[in-house]
Amino acid sequence: MSENKLQTLQFRVRGLDCAEEVAVLKREIGPLVGGEANLSFDVLNAKMTVAVGAPASAEEIQSAVGRTGMTAEPWRDDKAAIAEESFWERNRRTLLTAVSAVCLLCGAATHAALTGVRAAFLEDGVTGPPAASITFYLLSIVAGVWTVLPKAWIALKRFRPDMNLLMVVAVVGAVSIGQWLEAATVAFLFALSLALEAWSVGRARRAVAALMALSPPEARLLRSDGSEEMVPPDRVPVGGKFRVRPGDRIPLDGTVIGGSGSVDQAPITGESVPVSKAPGDEVFAGTINGEGSLTVESTKASTETTLARITRMVGEAQSRRAPSEQWVETFAKYYTPAVMLLAVLFLIVPPLAFGGDWGQWFYRALVLLVIACPCALVISTPVSIVAALAAAARNGVLIKGGVFVEAPGRLKAIAMDKTGTLTVGKPAVVEMVPLSDHSEAELLERVAALESHSTHPLAHAIVEYAKSRGVNIPAAEDFKNLPGKGAEAVVKGTRYWVGSHRYLEERNQETPDVHERLEALSKSGKAIVVVGNDRHVCGFIALADTVRPEAKQAVADLRAAGIEHVVMLTGDNRGTADAIARETGVDELYAELLPGDKVTKVEELVSKYGTVAMIGDGVNDAPAMGRATVALAMGAIGTDAAIETADIALMSDDLSKLPWLVRHSRRTLTVVRQNITFALGVKVVFVVLTLLGHSSMWAAVAADSGATLLVVGNALKLLRN
Repeated sequence: MSENKLQTLQFRVRGLDCAEEVAVLKREIGPLVGGEANLSFDVLNAKMTVAVGAPASAEEIQSAVGRTGMTAEPWRDDKAAIAEESFWERNRRTLLTAVSAVCLLCGAATHAALTGVRAAFLEDGVTGPPAASITFYLLSIVAGVWTVLPKAWIALKRFRPDMNLLMVVAVVGAVSIGQWLEAATVAFLFALSLALEAWSVGRARRAVAALMALSPPEARLLRSDGSEEMVPPDRVPVGGKFRVRPGDRIPLDGTVIGGSGSVDQAPITGESVPVSKAPGDEVFAGTINGEGSLTVESTKASTETTLARITRMVGEAQSRRAPSEQWVETFAKYYTPAVMLLAVLFLIVPPLAFGGDWGQWFYRALVLLVIACPCALVISTPVSIVAALAAAARNGVLIKGGVFVEAPGRLKAIAMDKTGTLTVGKPAVVEMVPLSDHSEAELLERVAALESHSTHPLAHAIVEYAKSRGVNIPAAEDFKNLPGKGAEAVVKGTRYWVGSHRYLEERNQETPDVHERLEALSKSGKAIVVVGNDRHVCGFIALADTVRPEAKQAVADLRAAGIEHVVMLTGDNRGTADAIARETGVDELYAELLPGDKVTKVEELVSKYGTVAMIGDGVNDAPAMGRATVALAMGAIGTDAAIETADIALMSDDLSKLPWLVRHSRRTLTVVRQNITFALGVKVVFVVLTLLGHSSMWAAVAADSGATLLVVGNALKLLRN
């Protein structure tokens, strides 16, 4: 991230709340910096990034932003930069909208009191409002269009009409024909719709900012002399030790080196059940310590914790626009000039061709301009996408951009890696076979005593299993490691050995029956640990990578969500793959694949189904993931590279998040389509009413503002689980 900052100029733009303002900034700043391609925007964080090598200086860029009615300052990541905003900067839209509303009401009340209700509201323009009312109406208009005027002026200068220019023309036109009440109403309602848009983006912005607020402001740093000092997390060095008391939030990512207990990881992974932690386990910033006191060694700086990266990436994700956002932006680009041309035709064709009244058709042309304002349409999609991104992050699913919010909803097939995706990814004891009159407890006791001296994953799994069974592991004396074979030691006065099937054969202690059973287990993909002494074989333990408890249900849920084909791809042997496929219920499997073979299979799926996701560990499966329509990383909290390489990362080892993601994406698509259809439908209805002479300016703006409010509310429901 730091390298990227060295290559760019970044600014916090106060007043950057919607896509329309992005368009204004592109028009004004683009020519200064060598083209719009050198600009990128993060609306969620009000950030503008300018590519290095731009011909303009930072001061020139800030000055150009100022001409749009917004302000720019060099970007800072700290919270103080936000806190420095003045009351006016934070509440400008709300205050101006409130002033516009109050002045409008005062003007209407004065108008009605001095001329009568009928003259004020039904025959306005016949006698004209009194001077006192005009004063209030004028104040309402100025407050309503105050933030719009600089943007409208830029649009006029560059001959690129937008909704800001369209509204100003409508207001000025209404004033020119004496329709002061309607002009003030238009100005107020347009200001209200812009305030609603800023509020909706602000709510989504706060939902993401709440992620960063999960990190506590102080850490309990342990000094070398054993004392504790409360310091900001950024003052804890990598490798530094800190203590987390029961009930406290963990300030940094790290490894537990002392104490044990359970940690609520829901803020990061979305897991509903606290996770047990012991020395050697990882913990994450922003998670909540349970009943035990933990001593943790920091493994990452405060700016590079999993929580910080999630927050940063969710913010950056908004700049990667979804297909529906791109469509709306392109549509609005041509829609607004077309509507202004249509309004001109409304004005001149009926009077010239059919002898219509010029005043009447001038008014209808103004009404058409008001109706055509694409405010509700422009806001309909970005708010939905931002809300969907924030909701996904809150549920432990990190989506790397708006473009990837919609993609899971269109999936037809999903390819899954086996190890670490459908399975847990580490060995576990699945079968114990005691021999020679030994019990399971005795067998486990002997083998755990020997394996407690080893760091091998199989040894670790056996020791953990013994502890979970409550076995008291005795001391192993005179321990000797046998490289490539196993180990031996004295346990309770008897020398025991532990090793593989091959080592058993070397010792010539194998019977035909034992050989047959071991061969059968090996063919099914299980690893075998045999234990014995000089007199006989005590038994053996089978270990295997176990299927995730939720895997079978997740596959079934994917089918219920509309996924047509679920495929398992693995480099493992056919026997193991068959067993996992039967247990999980996948539709098809391909085993003994090299990385290049996985790419080929994904390409075949893409050619057959069109939209395909590949889910793996984000590193070994990277080639196949890169070829898929959507790349998903499983268990990204354990693999830093997964977060960086995948389009979407499931932040926990919970495979059930995958069908949730598909349903969430389809729900988002539905909301986006509803919003676009509704916004355009309102326009069509009022255009027809205007042609028939049954519409007015204030009614048109009220309808557009109402549509804006409805699409915002519909979009924000995505924040709910």
